Amino acid sequence: MQSGRPNDLALVLLGTALLGAALLPWLGCSQKSTEVAAAPSPPPAGGPAPAPAASAPASDSSFTVSGPLIVEHQLDVLAQREGVIAELRSEVGAHVRAGDLLAQMDDRQLVSDLEGARAKTRSTDADLKNWEAEAKVMQSDYERAQKMWDAQIITKEQLDHAKFKAESETWDVKRVREMLTNARQTERSLELELDKTKIRAPFSGVVARRYVRQGQQVARGDRLFWVTAEGPLGMRFTLPEKFIGRLKKGQVLRMMTPNLPDKKYQVRVVQVSPVVDPASSTIEVTVELEGKPGSLRPGMDASVSLENLR
Repeated sequence: MQSGRPNDLALVLLGTALLGAALLPWLGCSQKSTEVAAAPSPPPAGGPAPAPAASAPASDSSFTVSGPLIVEHQLDVLAQREGVIAELRSEVGAHVRAGDLLAQMDDRQLVSDLEGARAKTRSTDADLKNWEAEAKVMQSDYERAQKMWDAQIITKEQLDHAKFKAESETWDVKRVREMLTNARQTERSLELELDKTKIRAPFSGVVARRYVRQGQQVARGDRLFWVTAEGPLGMRFTLPEKFIGRLKKGQVLRMMTPNLPDKKYQVRVVQVSPVVDPASSTIEVTVELEGKPGSLRPGMDASVSLENLR
């Protein structure tokens, strides 16, 4: 029995070695598969790069830009002082000329204050004339006293008294002149405030919107009207920087609008930005419609075609 144990032990060791040899290839493959699955896939060589936000066609033979038609003069008319809208003189759609009255604010208090200021100006002006006359009399008295002193008719004290009175009148004249200047400035200030109660059109055009009603209390800076010019119509758009030098001032381009598909228009380049916007790598271009606008209106969508730019 004891002599058979070493043979059994050798058999066990031999079996273990054979089992390890059999499992080794399988373990290697499993580890390799795990490593391949964990490694990230490399990007495909020669794949397309992300397209820029805005770019011209690859051929550059034609390029179309779209946007709304605009006019240079288009703004909100704001209240220049607080007050109550006493009267409306213009409505939406009305054609106005520069300086036309759009609305009138209550100006009764200002009119009263201005009349008082004008009365004070007139009174001060009359005082000035009186002081100037007095100054001339005192100056004449002093000159006569000077001659009498030369003739040894009056004393030195009398001469000095005449001199001081003449100088005093001169300073009074200067004081009243300053009062008159201040009165006139007050009058002018009230005239300017009174003019602010008259809401006028800043340029010729059409009243596009009205934001206030008669009797409404408004504050300084409140919107009252929106006035827009009717022409010249234009358009402003941006182009990639590679168009620098290919579009020049005075160049004529074709334009159309989807609202009037059968109509063809021409626009002329009036301004090309001399610098490139570093944030978007674009240049700004402004064009202006040639000829009469016809049925075109500010705000309409339009497209401008840029063809054969070299």
